[in-house]
Amino acid sequence: MKKSLKFAVIILSILFISIYFSIPYLIDLVGGNSHNRPSDMMQKISPKAIETIQNAFYGINTKCLRDVHVHIGGSGSNKSGIWLNPETQNKFNLKRFLKFKVYMSASKVKTVENAEQEFLNRFLSLNKYPFPMGKYNILAFDKNYNPDGTPNLNHTTLFIPNDYIYQVSKKYPHLFIPTISIHPDRKDALSALTKWGEKGVKFIKWLPNAMRIDPSNSKYIPFYNLLKKYNITLLTHTGEEKAVEGDHYQKLGNPLRLKLPLDMGVKVIMAHLASLGNCADYENNNQSVSCFDLFWRLFNDSNYENNLFGEISAVTLHTRIGKPIDTLLLHPELHHRIVNGSDYPLPAINIIFRTKQMQELGYITSQEKDILNEIYSYNPLLFNFVSKRLLKHPKTKQKLMPQAFELPKELGCHN
Repeated sequence: MKKSLKFAVIILSILFISIYFSIPYLIDLVGGNSHNRPSDMMQKISPKAIETIQNAFYGINTKCLRDVHVHIGGSGSNKSGIWLNPETQNKFNLKRFLKFKVYMSASKVKTVENAEQEFLNRFLSLNKYPFPMGKYNILAFDKNYNPDGTPNLNHTTLFIPNDYIYQVSKKYPHLFIPTISIHPDRKDALSALTKWGEKGVKFIKWLPNAMRIDPSNSKYIPFYNLLKKYNITLLTHTGEEKAVEGDHYQKLGNPLRLKLPLDMGVKVIMAHLASLGNCADYENNNQSVSCFDLFWRLFNDSNYENNLFGEISAVTLHTRIGKPIDTLLLHPELHHRIVNGSDYPLPAINIIFRTKQMQELGYITSQEKDILNEIYSYNPLLFNFVSKRLLKHPKTKQKLMPQAFELPKELGCHN
């Protein structure tokens, strides 16, 4: 009996060690599996792929070409001010640890000590090709705060300071637009917002599910008034949240909670079209409905046609593709109120984008699938853009109009 137990322990130990040391390889298969150098793409991809890329830019006003949803991250080890929850690097908290490793792999970060520069270098390398990809809104990310204005680090996954995002944007003004993030419960929320408003920043990012922000809270009215004063647009997550911790406050991603700022005239971009999860329909006995249905109701409300915009990052993920993008494709008359976003580095996480699924559902052809896979192996960011340009409704064959990739004039783009 003792020999059997000893043998079992040895076998389990060998199995654990084998799995443990294979984790980096498996992580790279899930995220970061675009193995070719972006700089080699134009010399090595097929002529048909080059033609497809060129056609993807056709009809778009490149002066207004914008990706409003890009994350620039790091580890905080080089005095950037970035902070990561220690649990993201705790091997015993396997879910958080693996998620962090996948993000780092997708961003081609090899050393935690130099994470900021490696993260940035990788993104810059994805833009060194002869196509006018426009500009990118890079996002700060504030902490989770308690109602009394103190930070809640236990429920904070990461913190990306406004100063860091602003500095990077100033260093690369041809490429980046700074998007600040200020939790409205912070004790200095109004003064911080005033500071950045005076600097000319025009976008602010919230993730209510992760930050614990209820956009319907009337105590935020002074904050919303300042957004209007400085003409700052609120880019906010809607729907269920999976990328960072949000399970405790998923209900805060309900699109209906944004009616307060919308009714005040604040410009709001609803990220992801609320394309994941169910939400309580406060206007109909709190019945549980698709969060997207609530977004779509608001999006079609004439009261908000000048200040509500939908953002399409993540809508082609294998867990989201379907009704939201189908519905949008059926209404090209509304595409001028759509804003493009990639949610980078998500496009570089190989497992969550499935071109075979896109083909089987009728959004792309078999040849287009092969072309997209070819592009992905060199440049997942470009893949994200081209895949959305190729996407067509399975029945009507309607595509997203070029305006869906241009920043609307109401949000600051002028020819």
